[in-house]
Amino acid sequence: MAYESLVTEGLEAVISRLGGRAHIEKSARETRAFLRARGIENALVLLRLILAYCLGGKGLRLTAAWAASLGVADISNVALLYRLRQCGDWLSVLVGAALSAACPKAAQGRTVRIVDATAVPKAGQKAKVSNGLWRLHCAFDLPSERFSHFELTDESEGERLDRIPVVKGEIRLADRATLQRSASQPSSMRAATSLCAPAGRTRAGSARTASPSI
Repeated sequence: MAYESLVTEGLEAVISRLGGRAHIEKSARETRAFLRARGIENALVLLRLILAYCLGGKGLRLTAAWAASLGVADISNVALLYRLRQCGDWLSVLVGAALSAACPKAAQGRTVRIVDATAVPKAGQKAKVSNGLWRLHCAFDLPSERFSHFELTDESEGERLDRIPVVKGEIRLADRATLQRSASQPSSMRAATSLCAPAGRTRAGSARTASPSI
């Protein structure tokens, strides 16, 4: 597509590929690339100026003159430079969204869950002497970004991969501390794929690869 079509009749195709008018306007305000109309009517006009400047090779003065001659915007070359300097984060959002839209979904529609537990010491001197604690087991679902399960036990109950009910087809992420199968539910994990990383700390400069357990 030629430069002229990108800033004129081909602009609608560019807008569509970048997520549509509403997304462009919203993301421009969220990243503070466009906050008020001063010589530039809206974020779509600002995008058009960016394309003209980056693809036209005309420089700031000629780009500002081009915009004025077509009635696109009435802005000086200094003001245009200031506006362009505010657009880095906005352009990163637009390009990132366009690239991710073309990528296949890694989970292919399957639920992805992070399973882990945290321990809290029990109150009281007696519990302190016996190392008593409460253990909270939970599951965090991606990409909905919400907790879907909680279970509270004491120190007698350890972490288990099958403690939290399985959603058929799910991908479950956990550390090796959970690899203790329940004797009463030995086959409960067959409906899921689990990826378990080694437990413990990783030394600086080294990396550990997660090992799949299916």
